[in-house]
Amino acid sequence: MRASLHGNRTASTFLTAEWRELAMLSYEVDPSLLASRVPAGTELDTWNGRTFVSVIGFRFLRTRVLGLPVPFHRNFDEVNLRFYVRREHPDGLRRGVVFIREIVPRAAIAWVARSVYNENYIALPMRHRIALPEVTYEWRHRSTWNRLSVTCTRESFLPDEGSEEAFITEHYWGYAAQKRGATLEYQVEHPRWSVWRSSSSTLEGDFEGLYDAELADCLRGKPSSAFVADGSTVVVRKGTEL
Repeated sequence: MRASLHGNRTASTFLTAEWRELAMLSYEVDPSLLASRVPAGTELDTWNGRTFVSVIGFRFLRTRVLGLPVPFHRNFDEVNLRFYVRREHPDGLRRGVVFIREIVPRAAIAWVARSVYNENYIALPMRHRIALPEVTYEWRHRSTWNRLSVTCTRESFLPDEGSEEAFITEHYWGYAAQKRGATLEYQVEHPRWSVWRSSSSTLEGDFEGLYDAELADCLRGKPSSAFVADGSTVVVRKGTEL
């Protein structure tokens, strides 16, 4: 199970699950749009000098928290908006993600994530339709259904190490700014994922209501990349403050 070149296997496990059918749309943005959101101790990560945000929809399956299954909360959808950061560490470079907004269908899931990691979770009605080659996730906000949909090619492949697809999928740390100004760092372990490139994609909805106006404008443009990742079992380690 891959996490980073130099992981922190001494941290105990907070959550295990499967992440499946990840629809991933990425958009190039001006780094100034993200500067105020970069957690202390990290810096923006770029690919070929370009800065991205990504909208990602996926299935959370067979979820266990602290080793225990939570009744009625094991299988659910998530849609998140994230960007990419890195942190120099004595053991090597740690490349991670920062979540701007995470949407799930159950209030209890959102409450746990906010309480434990101070992540920006909200609970909204959600639904999905997965029938490859098409993967669709929808969420209702202000009485309107928003939609993320990718129709992909039929041949999957393992992305080259230096590709944009590898950059988007292979960040194995999470960083979350805390209320006292510190940064929580946590490790996410999973193997490399195969992907299907998109033949068409759609992202539509009320983005001003969920994100700020400038980010909403970016999400109305053409994505730099769109694909579906197969996913895998994942392990999320307990976090530590920097």
